[in-house]
Amino acid sequence: MLLSSISSNAFVVQRNQVNIRNTQSTPYQMTATNEEVATSKETSEISPEFVGAMKKMVTKLESMGKPELVSPLVHFTREYFAACDLANKAGVEGVTVESTAKSMMDAVQYGMEFGMGDKYTFGVTHTALRGDPEKEDGNEVDYYKFGCDFFRPAMDIENSLALGEEALAKMKEQIDNGENVVFFANHQSEADPQVMSVMMEKAGYKEEAENMVYVAGHKVTTDTLAIPFSMGRNLICIHSKKHIDADPDTKSAKSRQNLQAMSGMLKMFAKGGALIWVAPSGGRDRRLLDGSGDVPIAPFDQKTIDMFRLMGNKSKKPTHYYAVSMISYDLCPPPDFTEAATGEQRNVRFVPVGIKVSDELENVGGVESRHLFTDSAMKICQEGYEELLEKFAAKKDE
Repeated sequence: MLLSSISSNAFVVQRNQVNIRNTQSTPYQMTATNEEVATSKETSEISPEFVGAMKKMVTKLESMGKPELVSPLVHFTREYFAACDLANKAGVEGVTVESTAKSMMDAVQYGMEFGMGDKYTFGVTHTALRGDPEKEDGNEVDYYKFGCDFFRPAMDIENSLALGEEALAKMKEQIDNGENVVFFANHQSEADPQVMSVMMEKAGYKEEAENMVYVAGHKVTTDTLAIPFSMGRNLICIHSKKHIDADPDTKSAKSRQNLQAMSGMLKMFAKGGALIWVAPSGGRDRRLLDGSGDVPIAPFDQKTIDMFRLMGNKSKKPTHYYAVSMISYDLCPPPDFTEAATGEQRNVRFVPVGIKVSDELENVGGVESRHLFTDSAMKICQEGYEELLEKFAAKKDE
């Protein structure tokens, strides 16, 4: 989905600018393939106590049988322990062998309980499960906290960036006034909801982070490991165009579900005070396979943005739009190719992350020139991305 008036080549950024290379950052090379990264992690130095706990966890997983299920879990476990070991060495408070083992065990347990067999079923909209037994049919687990606590140790928060203080303050004021806010964001990592939460907490907007609603595709509501993390998020659940067209037999049913999801979103807008995060690209940014290590921001889809603007206009409540630039690729790198199936291999790194919330987007472009708004949102998102890259590069040189 290319922009109508801006070449996608203009949005290529240099990957080697992102990582802050010091003794506390991940040692892998930015231009390596995910497979090479995974292999090198197997032989990297991990503290003996972390190795011991990791081996115990791996032994438990392997005793389950089912190699097709266990193999990705074993890989994910090794990755997670290695990332948390780096966090521990960097002196991150609260990251211990015990906390790492518990977080990983919880993720596996919840994945088995809700992601296999009789899977947890999400409606077209989903309210985060926060451990309120009376309202949540006896549930006592705060899945939002679980998700944040799981990925927080892998974020080098001290060196991370949360930019756009004035915009965030304005966003809060608008929401408090019963108005709606939509964040149009680039999307780099499976852990982006947790990145948004932790970075907004860092900026002083914990409550707004907890109440944010995410537009979610089918993978995060059907993948075994992703399901428990999604249970802790407020969601609008949709099927992407690619997913709808992949199976003609289910196309009409999925299209109906999307209409129901849009109806649910319109109700949120009509009520007012909604904060919604959406990736207009419809997927994650992916690295170019030309050996450069560059990761372009995936182009925003005009139809997606048009739909959210239409919903805002229909709600009769003022609705405001912001571009959000995100750097989270290294935290949990996506596969190099888009995959329709669930169960992807997961890599985890201990790295800084960053967000930049833009000033409120101007309402440019009329009925016949709607692309101008999309082009502007994309351009501003790119500018924020480059600002983050520059600030990370400056930190590296300090």
